[in-house]
Amino acid sequence: MNAHQTHQVDPNPADQNPVDQDSTDTDQGCFHCGLDVPVHSNFVTEISGKPRRMCCPGCQAVAQAIADGGLDNYYKHRTGEIRSPELRDQAIPEQLLAELALYNQPSIQKAFVTDSDDGTKHAALVIEGITCAACVWLLEHHIANFEGVNKISVNLTNHRASLNWDNDVIQLSDILSEIYRIGYQGHPYHPDKEEQMLATETRKATRRLGIAGVFCMQVMMLAVALYAGDTQGLEDHLVTFIRWASFALATPVVIYSARPFFEAAIRDIKTRHLTMDVPVSIAIGGAYLSSIWATITASGEVYYDSVTMFTFFLLIGRFLEMKARHRTGRAGNSLLNLLPASAIIISNGEEQMIPATDLNAGDRVLVKPGHTVPADGVILVGQSSIDESALTGEYLPVSKSAGDPIVGGTINVENPIQIEITQVGASTQLSAIVRLLERAHEEKPPVARAADKLAGYFVAAVLITALTVGITWWFIAPEHAFWITLSVLVVTCPCALSLATPTALTVATGTLRQNGLLVTRGHVLESLSRATHIIFDKTGTLTEGNLSLQQVVVLEDQDREQALTIACALEAHSEHPIAKAFHKQAQYLPAIKSAEITNHVGQGLEGCIDSKRYYLGKPRFASQHSNRVLDYCDAPDNHSQWLLLSSETGPIAWFGLTDPPRKQSQTTLAQLKAAGLQIEMLTGDSSAAVQQVASELGINKVIAGVTPEQKLQHIQQLQDSGARVIMVGDGINDIPVLAGAQTSIAMGSATDLAKTNADAVLISGELQRLPQALYLGRKTQAIIRQNLSWAIIYNLIALPLAATGMIAPYMAAIGMSASSLVVVGNALRLSKLSRINRVELPDTSIQTTES
Repeated sequence: MNAHQTHQVDPNPADQNPVDQDSTDTDQGCFHCGLDVPVHSNFVTEISGKPRRMCCPGCQAVAQAIADGGLDNYYKHRTGEIRSPELRDQAIPEQLLAELALYNQPSIQKAFVTDSDDGTKHAALVIEGITCAACVWLLEHHIANFEGVNKISVNLTNHRASLNWDNDVIQLSDILSEIYRIGYQGHPYHPDKEEQMLATETRKATRRLGIAGVFCMQVMMLAVALYAGDTQGLEDHLVTFIRWASFALATPVVIYSARPFFEAAIRDIKTRHLTMDVPVSIAIGGAYLSSIWATITASGEVYYDSVTMFTFFLLIGRFLEMKARHRTGRAGNSLLNLLPASAIIISNGEEQMIPATDLNAGDRVLVKPGHTVPADGVILVGQSSIDESALTGEYLPVSKSAGDPIVGGTINVENPIQIEITQVGASTQLSAIVRLLERAHEEKPPVARAADKLAGYFVAAVLITALTVGITWWFIAPEHAFWITLSVLVVTCPCALSLATPTALTVATGTLRQNGLLVTRGHVLESLSRATHIIFDKTGTLTEGNLSLQQVVVLEDQDREQALTIACALEAHSEHPIAKAFHKQAQYLPAIKSAEITNHVGQGLEGCIDSKRYYLGKPRFASQHSNRVLDYCDAPDNHSQWLLLSSETGPIAWFGLTDPPRKQSQTTLAQLKAAGLQIEMLTGDSSAAVQQVASELGINKVIAGVTPEQKLQHIQQLQDSGARVIMVGDGINDIPVLAGAQTSIAMGSATDLAKTNADAVLISGELQRLPQALYLGRKTQAIIRQNLSWAIIYNLIALPLAATGMIAPYMAAIGMSASSLVVVGNALRLSKLSRINRVELPDTSIQTTES
């Protein structure tokens, strides 16, 4: 056996237990990071001759690399409780630098780093130590100043950072060490590990809150005796005893429960950047130290009750804010946690269970009823219903059979199926959705950036105001100066102002994702609330996109089967919804190969078969080389969408396709109209089917037969005239207009390129989600305005009251905590979609005429 070897632990402890039970390290949790080890974890690394338990593959990989590099001494320097190092602008220990350097290795980065198209790298990190918007500002501005860091965006709500850097200029370990150097701790983001970090944070917060609450009650009882003694008389030795007893009870609250405030304040002072923790720490520390002086000298007043009560109420506010943040964070984690830990592969006719992370493209996997699909694939054998609700928000299972694609993270409901894996790891649809969701959190709308900047200035204003109030009261009534200044510091802390915008945006974005609309850009909610026009593509957007070939009309003496075979060969490699109608027919026809296929976007296909050139698409395009150019008026009828197949010698056949409108599309459009939006259809199709769909759905303005360039031009003209446009599309021909519109939404069935260029993705494919998103966007903006207004009005009212001595310090603590809770509670109203009023639909019977 090697000096350092990785083991897999048998989950049944009765059969095997390689972990040294005498080691206290294994009892305390993960040997590497100290977090709790999940019950069924099977990650163990041998270090210094002993097997050590790990909580996740990331810790196992890093610990193995440390051991293989001969750096075992790193673990010998750790004693007592395993904690993140508390570094405050000082030299980082060599052991920590060695550990951070391991994150530069490609084998370790594979788990959390992705390569961008421009050659840069992207990583998602979790930052510990963030307390308010000013922390976010400091992290973003400090790290962004380093050469090679292209972008860093920190989300205040879930404490995650999105980092993009040039690996040829700066290493990831250098960035992480700078984060440590300014007083925070950065870790690679992993949903399982973050869950453990959230649990650890909750335990610590609960202990701090519990100690503050218990001792606060005891100090308050003693304070009642002192207050009563002032009026009824109390012997001096009893007063002295009560003061010292209060000191003993208040000390654990200040030293332990209030410790996070002091640590953050020291960090902020050293980095020369103000956050709300600075005035809070001054208030707590000043009151505590002055009370100690009064106790020792037996003179003046003691305010241990105010100190403990102030800390207790502050911690209550922070605790409830933390729980709300954890709730939104877990909503994002739930996506990646959809994938199972193991999978059953079929090899040589035998079933074998392996970790899902070991799957490769091409593996044959058995998915039993009730089990989760481990990765993207195609069904080979079997038929079953698949529950896709976690991804699409649609609670009804979808029927799938052999040949149908299936997405990792969905649940097999009825029968066992065998699938062939097509995509694993970062290439799966689930990973793509997570990346798009992270992109939305990276971007901050103008109102959020303004609030972040305002919070920093506000803290400076609070300190200046408190100093002014203190000096003024020193000349008016010196005995009250300190406590009035203390109240001003406490009551005006900008907690509510910092939380007003990010909490609302995060909750609303999570609500939309859970209901099938994935927001991928930060401005979407604001743009939805201000939209004036919504423009739809037709095929695959307003219609189901499941075109079916209904008629084949050959011209002159052409052979029907031969014409259909040629058309199927031309469409064989296209992913357009029209092409899929021919894919279904191709399995019943002889296979022939086509060459030199050219896609004329918005027009049709051109290809060469048996040295003869063919054209399939719009009539004018297909017949351009014929003696007579045909148009839709030459089609057999006006009830279908007609394509023409021609060769260089002349037209061959007409193909009639039909595509019914999506379910609830008529109701959806009526609700959008009722919300005040102008609706248009913008399509490259110029067939009679366009007017038929428009009439059925009640769309008055239709622009048909336009190219992608003309679509973009029309959108730009609308926007130049002051319109705020939402564009909804799904095809490659919609990419330019999706990128050019102020707000763009791609259908869930759209091409990957269309989804990438869109601001949101309608994963569920249900148009009914659009009016819901519109209403939620408007509600979000209203709640943000309410939160900001409340935060400003509260401070405008509380500041004069505190400055005039009408608010005691403990009352200020209650008011500040209550203000923050009002903001968070108001934002949580966005966690459910509002019920939309029913709209009466007009009679839209369709009139057709013979051509």
